[in-house]
Amino acid sequence: MKVSAFTLAAVAQVASAHYFFDTNIVNGAMSQPNQYIRESTRATKYNPIKFSSNPPQDIRDNSHADGEDIRCNQGAFSNAGKTEVLEVNAGDEVRVHLAVGAAFQHPGPSLAYLSRAPNDDVKSYDGSGDWFKIYQEGVCNQGADFTTNAWCSWGKNELAAVIPKDTPNGEYLFRAEHIGIHRSHVNQPEHYTGCVQIKVVNGGNGTPGPVVQFPGAYKDSDPYATFSIYGGAKDFPFPGPEVWSGGASTGGAASAPVASAPAPSAGAGSGGAGTCSF
Repeated sequence: MKVSAFTLAAVAQVASAHYFFDTNIVNGAMSQPNQYIRESTRATKYNPIKFSSNPPQDIRDNSHADGEDIRCNQGAFSNAGKTEVLEVNAGDEVRVHLAVGAAFQHPGPSLAYLSRAPNDDVKSYDGSGDWFKIYQEGVCNQGADFTTNAWCSWGKNELAAVIPKDTPNGEYLFRAEHIGIHRSHVNQPEHYTGCVQIKVVNGGNGTPGPVVQFPGAYKDSDPYATFSIYGGAKDFPFPGPEVWSGGASTGGAASAPVASAPAPSAGAGSGGAGTCSF
């Protein structure tokens, strides 16, 4: 199907606020869309995943952060069989790219998790097992605007994380996630996730952990889900477990405080009743 330049430009403009992962950078070259990343079946792929406790009008596609969609996005497992498996050396970086020219334009953290597939058959794995975190980043730009470009991910178009050298050989789901926290002050964080099917080679004998499961790792009562980026900079409480780096856990270190911002009204920050302004 042909897609016009106008259509692509329009989608890119919309997706600059909302976004989804569809490609990898492999040896400096861009993969084909959804070559290694499981494709979501959502009609509007850039919609976020939100908690079921949020107002019904703010939830898209009946997709919930406290449901199975939080693993790899809605319907992604149905496309696992046709998705290729990317071979990665332990110690190498996995780079996951946003679709249609989008960039991260919500404040918030980026995270990456791994979950080993039973019998090392990732194409048959739904992600219901144990997950461990290998990466997180929050604030990088001290003194910048805490509501925008203080965050490491702001304006970037990819998430990159290193597979720890001690990761045992085998097939895994690599879960990339960005969380928009511009509406966490009203308990409405927005989760954007996607899963790469990988095979780790030349690995080690580490014991990854601590582990969590999705759903269950995140709750709407967690501090990140009620965090406010407004009214002054403050430490950010990362969701999920500590980061496993191959040896000892690095812990869920909070972002350092930066420049303050005025507090908004309950409807501010996303253009209306709990939705992002496009």
